[in-house]
Amino acid sequence: MAFNNIGYAITNGQPDGTTHPYVCFILANNGDYWYYGSGILISPTIILTAGHVTDGAIFVSIFFDPDPTVNPNWHLGGLHGTPFTHPEYSIGESPTLPDWISHDVGVIVLDEPVSLSEYGVLPTEGLVDTLPMKSMVLQVGYGVQEMALSDEAPHGPPDWVDAFERMYAPAQLITSKHKWGDEFLKTTANPAKGKGGTAFGDSGGPIFLGTSRTIIGVTSWGTNYQCAGVSYASRIDTADVLEFLNSFLS
Repeated sequence: MAFNNIGYAITNGQPDGTTHPYVCFILANNGDYWYYGSGILISPTIILTAGHVTDGAIFVSIFFDPDPTVNPNWHLGGLHGTPFTHPEYSIGESPTLPDWISHDVGVIVLDEPVSLSEYGVLPTEGLVDTLPMKSMVLQVGYGVQEMALSDEAPHGPPDWVDAFERMYAPAQLITSKHKWGDEFLKTTANPAKGKGGTAFGDSGGPIFLGTSRTIIGVTSWGTNYQCAGVSYASRIDTADVLEFLNSFLS
């Protein structure tokens, strides 16, 4: 089965194992091709993810395994549900970043509940605006973790290799006064200091505040194909996003 990577796996990270059992792998189909992303349970039946993971999806299969490929029901035997996308989601109409994504938030309502001892926690409104520069965050997600030469291009440049393993890595929050700060938060990777970043396949994965379960963003996009430098996440602490999410929790 072929996949299209969308969004941005955790680079310079560590295997997550069972540390974040509420973070999931999302396999989706939009009628034309398969693609995948990451997500997080915020209740027994509600998964928070990126809007570009749910947008146009007509089928989703969800796995909570640290490595979903070892599941005997891989590819299509995971949990299933109905995807929903923020009503203001759009590509090319962002009020803060021209030609880019706006309201990149989605939800999947599971057909069957997942019973865990704890789930991801939504933030209070405006929490990100109170955080100091270089606040520690934790990024979790599935996806590509290394580059290799492909059969189609044996002499390079190297391409990303799908791995499908849940990974995590600490990073730092980069605060700014840019107008896009109302929609997005920015994190940076610094391998020399043990920091990690996000890459293809992490879309929709949570950005936790420190080591808590509080979600301040979901991975949205990066600035280059090498997945180096900074990454951007859609803020979850805005009034309209919280209203959208709470409509599924009420």
